[in-house]
Amino acid sequence: MATEYSSVLVTIILALTSAIIGGYISYYFASKSKKQEAVMKFREEKYSNLLILLQGFVGDTVSYDTKRKFFEEQYKSWIYCSDEVVIAINFLVQLVIDSEGKDPNPQEGRKAVGNIVLAMRKDLLGKTNLTHKDFRYTNVHKHN
Repeated sequence: MATEYSSVLVTIILALTSAIIGGYISYYFASKSKKQEAVMKFREEKYSNLLILLQGFVGDTVSYDTKRKFFEEQYKSWIYCSDEVVIAINFLVQLVIDSEGKDPNPQEGRKAVGNIVLAMRKDLLGKTNLTHKDFRYTNVHKHN
């Protein structure tokens, strides 16, 4: 009888231990997944802001105010951007610095902006088959 009782007790202890460990593992992975989802949503929102502000560097929408706002956001981006996005933005910043107040080479400028967008896509999606040439900015003109 004592053997039967201890066998039942061991089974109950193993079942409880398995339930507790299984519950913890489930909680851990669900929590981790939720955190990653929140981080990706945050990055997507911030990347969208940067992308809109990149218009200050391209075509008819070139604007000092938009560039200033971009650089303000760029300083903050060091906190959340992937390494590839930071490197791509730094390339654009260096292009602007090297142009010494003149418009940078349009070809190089389009490449720099395209590479930023591409790095953002890779960070958010994991991979992409696009190149910097696939990102195109279209000027929209107001007709009177």
